[in-house]
Formats: sequence, C-alpha cells, structure tokens
Amino acid sequence: MPMEASPMSFKAIAGALALALTLYAFYPYIRDILRGRVRPHVFSWVIWALTTLSVALAQLAAGGGPGAWVVAVSGMLSLLVAVLAWRKRGDSAITRTDWLFFGAALSALPLWVVTADPLWAVIVLTVVDLLGFGPTIRKAHAAPHAESLPFFALFLVRNLLVVLALEALSWTTALFPLAIALACAGVMAMIVWRRRKLADRESAPVLGLAQEAQRVRPGSATGRCANTPPSGTDGPA
Repeated sequence: MPMEASPMSFKAIAGALALALTLYAFYPYIRDILRGRVRPHVFSWVIWALTTLSVALAQLAAGGGPGAWVVAVSGMLSLLVAVLAWRKRGDSAITRTDWLFFGAALSALPLWVVTADPLWAVIVLTVVDLLGFGPTIRKAHAAPHAESLPFFALFLVRNLLVVLALEALSWTTALFPLAIALACAGVMAMIVWRRRKLADRESAPVLGLAQEAQRVRPGSATGRCANTPPSGTDGPA
C-alpha cells in the first residue's frame, strides 16, 4: 500500500513552495536594483523589513515552524532591498506618514514585552502593513494597467502556502499572512474591475457608431444625402 504523507512532511512541502515563490518574486526586483533600473524607496523597505521580521519572531515564539521561517526569509530579503536601495542612491524622501508607520512598527516589540503576548505585536504590525496597501489600491483604481496581476497573484498564493506550512495555527501565527493574502486578493479584484470598466468605456463609442451604421440603410434618406454631391457640382455621369 502507498504510504500517506505525514502532516509534518506536507507542511515542509508547503513551506518549501512558499520559500521558492518568495525567492522567485524577489529575484527580478533585486536584479533590477543592481542594474539601476529601479530605485526603491529606502525608508519604506526598512519599515517592511522591520514589520516582517518582527512578525516572524512572533510566529516562531508561537510555534509557527516552516511557515514562520518563510516570513523570516522574506523579512531578510526586504532588509537586503533596503540596503541595496541605500547603496544605489534610491529614493530617500521621507514623509510624515513614513515616520508614523516606522514608529508604529517600533512600538510592536515593546508592546509584546509589556503584554507578554505576541498577538498584540502581530496585530499592530499587520495594521501597519495593510495601511501600506492604501497607495497601491489608489493607483490600481486610477491606472489599473500599471499594476501587475501576476505579481499580486504570486504573493496571494505564497501567503496561503505560509498558512498551510504553519505547525501551530493561531491568530498569532496566521493573522499576518492571511491579512496580506486578502489584501492581495482585494488589489487583484480592483485591477480586474477597473480594467473591465475602462474597457467598457472605451468600447461604448465604437458600439454606438456600429449601431448608427446599422440604422443607416442603403436607399434611405440619410443614405442618399450622404451620396449627394456638394451643391453646385455635377453628379457622376
């Protein structure tokens, strides 16, 4: 009889797939930084690295297992992006919102110490990351073709695999990846909806012209007028 895979091996496979998707998503971005094609916002990536690594620590403390290691690798790659962006003279402009997010991310670990519960730190860090989706959602609404559906689909699947790879399922371990997966799904829905709305708007004039052409039949008054030569000229012999 074939041997059934144990839950531990299944979680290890899910974790390996999530890790592969993480590396696959980061590789072209890091490559383009090194080639000078993109200039990431340094401070934003510092914030994302801080939040992701803090969540990974909370997940590991709560027995997250392979799923938590994937989040930790993602945090380290985010930190690498921040370092490369700084070395390549990336965008270093800092706004008040950036400082607000940074302060909220820094407050998560002391909150964990004070409450002796990592869940509160995860809640704060999850909210900070979700607020970071605000500009992306606005951009997806205004210019849906400027956003990549496959990119968000990749991270949607990645975060679902992270949840499947978690050894201990709890709000502490699962809240962050589930929230980010839902945010990615929301951005994808916005992109699809706006693309369809813009396509309908662009096709409306064409459809109107086609309907008008169908109403203009040969032999009708309008048709004859369209073929009438200008006043003062002779028609065809």
